[in-house]
Amino acid sequence: MMTQKIGIGRAHSKIILIGEHSVVYGYSAIALPLKNIEVVCQVQASEAPLTINIDDPLSTAVLAALEFLDRSDQNISVKIESNVPAKRGMGSSAAVAIAAIRAVFDYFDQPLSILDLEMLANQAEIIAHENPSGLDAKTCLSDTAIKFIRNLGFSEMAIDLGACLVIADTGIHGHTREAVAKVRELEEKALPYLHHLGNLANAIEVGILAKDLSVIGQAMNRAHQELDRLGVSSPEANHLVQVAQSRGAMGAKMSGGGLGGCIIALCRNQEQAETLALELEKEGAVNTWIENL
Repeated sequence: MMTQKIGIGRAHSKIILIGEHSVVYGYSAIALPLKNIEVVCQVQASEAPLTINIDDPLSTAVLAALEFLDRSDQNISVKIESNVPAKRGMGSSAAVAIAAIRAVFDYFDQPLSILDLEMLANQAEIIAHENPSGLDAKTCLSDTAIKFIRNLGFSEMAIDLGACLVIADTGIHGHTREAVAKVRELEEKALPYLHHLGNLANAIEVGILAKDLSVIGQAMNRAHQELDRLGVSSPEANHLVQVAQSRGAMGAKMSGGGLGGCIIALCRNQEQAETLALELEKEGAVNTWIENL
């Protein structure tokens, strides 16, 4: 008789506010948790052993958790329900990994410290992304914004702007690896753009501390221009950014590695955000979400 115990784990997604690409060169990046966009994982007993696909963040996370608990010989089945689209810069693989690890530990009634969870999630992320910064996992585990500087690490940032962020999906997979390679190939030519992006990240941080939406919005608009000049935006992202700017958003830019993925737009309030989200869907966004800032 198989036990009917079901282990459940959840995690939320994330989005980059500022710092794409320039973060690789030592400038700061700020990522936001998207607490309303969730992944839920269920683990239960199974007759057959789990099939592991090494290219799948779910498999690698479950495997890491089982090995950590010394339960690799247990037959389990795993079911995932995700509202986080993959390959859009929203931390899908990190969120899936965190939810899966939590579900495995819950299934075996084992305590799970945040340190072990982060370590296991990063282990799974390394397989999915070769050389992740850890920012995705850190932000998907956090309730507050996370600032990251390479070689200096992470710090939490309280954001309380009374504003809203609209996230709009272009419907096109982002291609982070190709985008990073593109910037690298520019060599010296990329440096002025990266430097500007670094300064804009600092400006946004100042705007957040001062609760000044116009400073944040203007920096977002300029950051999008710099990213587009670096060649990492896409026609679809440019179109949605232009729509957001022309429909009264305080600021708008692409988010994530680029060459697809999502754009983000800063709105004064929920009402403006809801109106803009509908406009963006009319103009080609395949999905939109609204997050309170």
